[in-house]
Amino acid sequence: MTALPTGTAEETVIVIDDDEMMRDSIDGLLRSVGIATRVFPSAVAALAEVWPTGPSCMVVDIRMPHLGGLELQERLNETGKTVPVIFITGHGDIPMTVKAMKAGAVDFLTKPFREQDLLEAVHIALDRARRLHAQQHDLQRTRDKLSLLTPREKEVMSGVARGLLNKQIAGELGLSEITVKLHRSSLMKKLGIRGVAELVRMIDSYTDS
Repeated sequence: MTALPTGTAEETVIVIDDDEMMRDSIDGLLRSVGIATRVFPSAVAALAEVWPTGPSCMVVDIRMPHLGGLELQERLNETGKTVPVIFITGHGDIPMTVKAMKAGAVDFLTKPFREQDLLEAVHIALDRARRLHAQQHDLQRTRDKLSLLTPREKEVMSGVARGLLNKQIAGELGLSEITVKLHRSSLMKKLGIRGVAELVRMIDSYTDS
């Protein structure tokens, strides 16, 4: 599936429910406490629209025509868009709850639920969304920096990250030691780092993501 288009960067709660009264109720509650919302009558409609670029979470009915909440979450995961989810349903059962929580749901609320329960779940979800957004931002910054390196600088970087001395890297790559030093200095400047420990942390955080 192709990546979703992106829109505004503000914090947003995406509300998806085929029950109009429920949609309006949740929308009104969240807006009453200053939380921005995007409201959709179906998961299909939500996927067809512009997706927020800022921290966002979903309040979504787990059972809807054509595409349910769990299936929507799977679609988003396929695009690389990790969105904290609060599932709501009028037909909850234990197996479904377990499946939702294993899929990474923040909470699973059975209708009718208390407004306070929903608000607490939304605050937890948005907090998680903020942390995810920051991680994704840092990852993109690292990716952008690494793209500035030449193929040879990346080879030298690999050797530095493995703890090799300039002489050892030179031997591996068939270069002079002075050439390795020049590449090493250049890649450190491009990456904006000063030492090997910082370089290793950057590479580890990038490869673990």
